[in-house]
Amino acid sequence: MASSSSGFVAGLTAAAIAAVGFLAYQASANVPDDLGKPSATESPAAVKSKTPSDKKAPSPVPDDSGSGERVVYSLSHDRVWLVGANDKVTRTFKVTPSTVDPDPDTYRVTSRTKSTTGSDGTAIEHVVRFTTVEGVVIGFSAAVDGSTPEPDPTAKTGGIRESRPDGNAMWQFATIGRTVVVVK
Repeated sequence: MASSSSGFVAGLTAAAIAAVGFLAYQASANVPDDLGKPSATESPAAVKSKTPSDKKAPSPVPDDSGSGERVVYSLSHDRVWLVGANDKVTRTFKVTPSTVDPDPDTYRVTSRTKSTTGSDGTAIEHVVRFTTVEGVVIGFSAAVDGSTPEPDPTAKTGGIRESRPDGNAMWQFATIGRTVVVVK
């Protein structure tokens, strides 16, 4: 009886190892494209080590954007650069501008909100505000549903929309007091 039970156990073990191997293969063949992108719980250092988010060669940071660690927002290119230590671009991405633009100037992040509802009624997260223009608060945010629609041109809005991964990177990088440089 002992030899038949050990053979049975050996058979079950072999079947289990084969099943685990098969499942591991299936899992590796179906890894999502966004695996490894920063999550809301990753540290700023983890986000800073990422390369720029654009797949093609990103535009260089504008020459007239100053120096040091900063967020650079180009009004004419609808693009943001997160510039870290030694003027190294840690991430760059396209944004959807709001209907009210800030003037080209140097600002500081004045407030942040993890999640709220935008002035357009959309649920947003990772809100990073840096100025007010004619009573309209200007800042970066990401729609919770991931959308970046063109804003209603008849409404005065100040939300510069990013994708959720870019919004997360902005949230990690642009803490209170961080410099925001707006260029043409």
